Amino acid sequence: MGDTTTTTALRDIPFTTADGSTRTLAADADKVLLIVNVASKCGLTPQYEQLEHLQRTYGERGFSVLGFPCNQFMGQEPGSMEDILDFCSSTYGVTFPVFEKIKVNGRDAAPLYKALKEAPDPEGMRGRIHWNFEKFILTPDGTVHRFRPQTKPDDPAIVAVIEQNLPG
Repeated sequence: MGDTTTTTALRDIPFTTADGSTRTLAADADKVLLIVNVASKCGLTPQYEQLEHLQRTYGERGFSVLGFPCNQFMGQEPGSMEDILDFCSSTYGVTFPVFEKIKVNGRDAAPLYKALKEAPDPEGMRGRIHWNFEKFILTPDGTVHRFRPQTKPDDPAIVAVIEQNLPG
């Protein structure tokens, strides 16, 4: 799972927002974060609905979904950022932040995802992102929990991690 040194470094990795500015996870150190690589034209795209439900259910209690569009899996996120943001809001009513399109695997993978891929899934496997909608939960204590794409956002295991780690 996670360790404090890795988590501190993870929280300090810069990434780009949809409007082109730079931020890190440091400002969200007290929140439970669900970080997910998303795509608009994937068989798993309906998971946006469950992600948004989690955001609306827990958002005011110290939780946030962070979406990172990725076009590495069969070109399933081909649009511009404007297209992606429009799709998210008009199709699924997304209110959680969606960031700049990134790569999650390979030499050009985003630094945040290079670090996240070190976290093991429930079977102890780490490494490459398998597909769109791979989920990472970063808790305030620095632990990273990993869930593979087929695990739905409202799966009891994900909900349990969120609820057990909400602040206060």
